[in-house]
Amino acid sequence: MPALRWEKLLSIKRVRDLFGGAPSKRVPGDARSAFDQDYGRAIFSTPVRRLQDKAQVFPLEPNDSVRTRLTHSLEVSSIARGLGEKAEHFVKNTRHETGIEPGSLPTIAATCGLIHDLGNPPFGHAGEDAISYWFKGHPTLFNGFSGATKEEREESQFAQDFLRFEGNAQTQRLLSSLQILADKFGLNMTSGTLSASLKYVVPSNQTMDKWAEAKKHGYFASENDLVQKIRDEVESGSARNPIAFLVEAADDIAYATVDLEDGIKKSCLDWRTLERELRKRAGGDLLDTILKATNDKIAPAGLSGKPHDEAMSISFRTNAIIQMTNAAASAFHNNYDEIMNGNYHSSLLQNSTASLLAKACKSIAYEYVYSSPQTLKLELMGRKVICDLLDLYWEAGQLASPAAKMPPFARRSYELISRNYRNVCEGHVEESAEGTIPADYYRMQLITDQVCGMTDTFAVTLHRELTNG
Repeated sequence: MPALRWEKLLSIKRVRDLFGGAPSKRVPGDARSAFDQDYGRAIFSTPVRRLQDKAQVFPLEPNDSVRTRLTHSLEVSSIARGLGEKAEHFVKNTRHETGIEPGSLPTIAATCGLIHDLGNPPFGHAGEDAISYWFKGHPTLFNGFSGATKEEREESQFAQDFLRFEGNAQTQRLLSSLQILADKFGLNMTSGTLSASLKYVVPSNQTMDKWAEAKKHGYFASENDLVQKIRDEVESGSARNPIAFLVEAADDIAYATVDLEDGIKKSCLDWRTLERELRKRAGGDLLDTILKATNDKIAPAGLSGKPHDEAMSISFRTNAIIQMTNAAASAFHNNYDEIMNGNYHSSLLQNSTASLLAKACKSIAYEYVYSSPQTLKLELMGRKVICDLLDLYWEAGQLASPAAKMPPFARRSYELISRNYRNVCEGHVEESAEGTIPADYYRMQLITDQVCGMTDTFAVTLHRELTNG
């Protein structure tokens, strides 16, 4: 494929324009760039607000200082902006690239960091697994999909979208169609921002482990046309947008460090254990530098016990993020030609001098934090909640169509679903006879749209009310 070009990657053409609609009108006196407007549209959107009651690690956490998905996303956005600034400085001043409006890369990176988890259902990755689990338990739902055999039908993109449900793909739906304001184009973001927001570049039936950008799917069948139009506009082909590498690194850096901090706050481990495990798994000059800076900062305070452990974890997180960010930026510089040729298939952090430290942090978090009894119990509860709600909504969702006649209880369930989501579904069902996507596909999306739009508390409360719990 031809080399990627920044003058195309930074396209300000919006979704409505891509589909032949009228271009957005600028408000007189608004000096913001199109990418700054994207950031504003995102940060004021309903899905971003919902992140304040979605779990990062600990669902339904009463301690306000423990991170939610919103605070995680804000931190990822901050790190991504810093990486974007480093990348833009390198691209303009070392590689002398043209066609880059100042501030474009850091602003796009910050927006993509903010929105990267918008599509996650309640209870985080456990919620994704719960949705997949529910569909695997209902294989007859795919009988209407194309394919001569059960295996062929289940291997299609239509079925795999649900059998391997992915919050990253749901994010694209939210941004481009579900956030209805004045029309059907969602937040109507620029092609440059949406291209960079695609962390994964393949559909659900074409994933592969050997490439970082293809380990999961990045969009559903319902967004195939949108993704192709964006790719045609920015001329990226099937390659990952260079900014997406920066956002992925920011996400990796954030959860490799801050989840350990929250784990100490929740008493899943203490500082002594964390330091011991870090030295065992990632001993070396980089870790020594971070631990020395951490100790030099906190030791003079003379703290002990839990206050000492929490202070040390905060200082460690700060110093580790600084070092990992520098390492990821260097990896971007060192692999820039491959990235711009679409031939780079690794992650920046994995290919950096901080790779051993990042791997150690994640393995410690998995062993001590993600596998703690309190986390596992809540995730199991979350699966029960999500599966029961999907049962409830499917009773009505399977009948969804314009002016549908439903039995009384199915009608009640249907009216509990967001009117916006129902309108989107009914419109697609009406058009499905002339398209390539089966009507039942859109009906299944209706119930996953509804569940993914819930916060943890809303899902649990609604489940309790409906089951008289």
